[in-house]
Amino acid sequence: MMEKADSVKKLYTQMRLWEFPDQYVIQPTNGSSCSSLSISRKDGSMKLIDEIPEYRTIRIPKIFTIFGVVGMMRLLAGSYLMVITGRKCVGSYLGHPIFKISSMKVFPCDHSLKHTPAEQKRTEMGFSALLNVAERTSGLFFSYDTNLTLSAQRLNDLGDESRSLPLWRQAEPRFLWNNYMLEVIIDNKLDPYLLPIVQGSFHYFQAAIGKDIIDITLIARRCTRRNGTRMWRRGADPDGYVANFVETEQIMQINGYTASFVQVRGSIPLLWEQIVDLTYKPKFELLKLEEAPRVLERHFLDLRKKYGAVVAVDLVNKHGGEGRLCEKFGSTMQQVASDDVRYIHFDFHHICGHVHFENLSILYDQISDFLETNGYLLLDEKGEKMKEQLGVVRTNCIDCLDRTNVTQSMIGRNMLEYQLRRLGVFGAEETISSHPNLDDSFKILWANHGDDISVQYSGTPALKGDFVRYGHRTIEGILADGWNALMRYYLNNFCDGTKQDTIDLLQGHYIVSVVRDMAPSSQNGGLEAIASFPLALGLVLIGFLFATMSLRQVRYDFRHFFFSLMWASISVGIAAFVRVNGRVFCNRPRLNKPRC
Repeated sequence: MMEKADSVKKLYTQMRLWEFPDQYVIQPTNGSSCSSLSISRKDGSMKLIDEIPEYRTIRIPKIFTIFGVVGMMRLLAGSYLMVITGRKCVGSYLGHPIFKISSMKVFPCDHSLKHTPAEQKRTEMGFSALLNVAERTSGLFFSYDTNLTLSAQRLNDLGDESRSLPLWRQAEPRFLWNNYMLEVIIDNKLDPYLLPIVQGSFHYFQAAIGKDIIDITLIARRCTRRNGTRMWRRGADPDGYVANFVETEQIMQINGYTASFVQVRGSIPLLWEQIVDLTYKPKFELLKLEEAPRVLERHFLDLRKKYGAVVAVDLVNKHGGEGRLCEKFGSTMQQVASDDVRYIHFDFHHICGHVHFENLSILYDQISDFLETNGYLLLDEKGEKMKEQLGVVRTNCIDCLDRTNVTQSMIGRNMLEYQLRRLGVFGAEETISSHPNLDDSFKILWANHGDDISVQYSGTPALKGDFVRYGHRTIEGILADGWNALMRYYLNNFCDGTKQDTIDLLQGHYIVSVVRDMAPSSQNGGLEAIASFPLALGLVLIGFLFATMSLRQVRYDFRHFFFSLMWASISVGIAAFVRVNGRVFCNRPRLNKPRC
């Protein structure tokens, strides 16, 4: 009965999930008489059925309304079904509705655990707990009708044969967030249930320019190849895939014309890391320097294949810890640079400081010739290509969040003005600032975009967001930056290890194996097994409390002075011990363990 799904290419938009004692049944409710999908709660096996089972028991099956199947995850003994339980329409992409996932739920198919050893049950529970964390993943978007993983230019270039394929087969794998989780459903040939999901950002607004109405859409697509959290995924891997690689597409539609402009961001493409150790800014460590040219070459070869010519804009500081990365990046780029690859260093903090972001015009002057030459996609009223984008600006700072977003928003603004002049909507000297409603909406668009990408990588909204949002720095923005910087410190040190494990599990960067995960590990003992920062902090505070109390009693009995010194010494000793061993007191990934 499985082959029935082959002839059905349309995705199911709404379903009913029945929870029976021995199986889950997913019943399409889109009005057509389609087969339902039965999933065994014992082993996760799937089959299509024509009728909903009848159970003559006291227990009434629970029924859930769902809007899509995210995928299936196989762990040690059980399988786990993840579905979409809440969605919100956030706009349209080239005429097709786009939805944001507001809630997900995991349904375990783990009845076989009843007959597994206790140790395996405990290990399984540890993995399944990560799936509960996955339910809260932010920034997930999908469409039932169009391929959200492809830019407008790549969609336009699809041939008729590719357009007739199911969406999951058209999808760009590096931007398909649930790629790994879809494998089981793909194996069962269940095309109507194979819903491609993208992680990133999607924002849209409409504004008036005189009598003309302009639609602006901003889409971000996060790459899954080296996905992760801010401190636990830095730099590149040996294949040249970089952390926090994001493709950002700005789409403008006016008077029947459609223009698309793509930019990318990504970590410095060298082998480097910055392991948290309780300090506010852990030191940067460059690894395997001899491999730098090969890694860099692989990275830019991949970019050239996908985007054409590349100009790499490096925004990091020229001095301090960032300076070593900057120097190595710049010198290695000289070895791999070509006519299609250009490197520009722009010391953002030195030139712009904390308030003079208008100095970014200096950078724009350096890349304006590249932008004019390599352009953007332009489609006429009939959807025919008038112009195409032949190259891309690749921007990075250290996190590829704050400085990068300010810079990309500046480039996006200038490109939009260039497009509107080309279409005759703007005069030669007219700018976005000449139209307050358009100006305000455009700033908010890019500020929200920056916040979304930052939350997914660092856990907090972007810094310097007030400039993007209002066009200048504000006292409230500076205070918010201070708070967000402290929150990043807390999350990086005490939360992101578990979050990184969740990402690695969902993306298939860590494959659960009975042989490996059930084998005894000598690394589970030692200080790391007992290190607890809350406990250590509690002991330090108690020591200082006792020291203070003893000091107050000195006037009655001088011996309390020595007690005060003793307690103070204990507190200082514990604090020093924690400082020296800071890495093991942080929340570290347990699956793909970092280098110590």
